[in-house]
Amino acid sequence: MSSFDWIRLSLDKDHQTESDDGDAAVATAKPKLQPPPMYKVILINDDYTPMDFVVEILEQFFRMSRERATQVMLRVHTEGSAVCGIYTRDIAETRAEQVNQYAREHQHPLMCKTQKDNS
Repeated sequence: MSSFDWIRLSLDKDHQTESDDGDAAVATAKPKLQPPPMYKVILINDDYTPMDFVVEILEQFFRMSRERATQVMLRVHTEGSAVCGIYTRDIAETRAEQVNQYAREHQHPLMCKTQKDNS
């Protein structure tokens, strides 16, 4: 055996995929990560909550400009509901609950709900 063969055998031993007990090692696959499911926050129309209060809610809880909040409020008023934002589940549920609580504190029946976004 030449010294070249001995070096090759030594290198092959260093790069073998067998464990100490002789079993072949299994390469672990990296998990395929997916983005979290998203949820819509939907504002529901009622006949009692003032339009200005709805605009205030949209500005305060969804960081909309006055113009955008007015557009969304009109959609809620004319179509019966509108999406205020799309977030991960925890954030969506928190925002909906904050809106519902704020409306109750101000004695308005305004309702907000969440729904899984399937788009």
